[in-house]
Amino acid sequence: MRITKEFAELLAKNIVKSLLEKDLIIWEETPQKLESIINGIIIDDLMVEDHLNEEVKTLLESKTEEYERSMMDYGRVFQMVKSKLVRERGLIL
Repeated sequence: MRITKEFAELLAKNIVKSLLEKDLIIWEETPQKLESIINGIIIDDLMVEDHLNEEVKTLLESKTEEYERSMMDYGRVFQMVKSKLVRERGLIL
């Protein structure tokens, strides 16, 4: 994840504050509950890339010897596989 959980919480708090102050939403429960929901959405979205990276690492672990023998750059192969998965899944990183 590229930002800290504390920053995500602050971001969620500022989003809720702005939405409520500008009367852009009607929220009948506590602002903290909405902050928690928005924070969860932010964290889940940011974790997509982390999960994808772990999946690519797992996929490439079994092929490491093959890449070493053929002198392919692991970083380049990692990026190629990651890019392919992003395209196939329609992800936005």
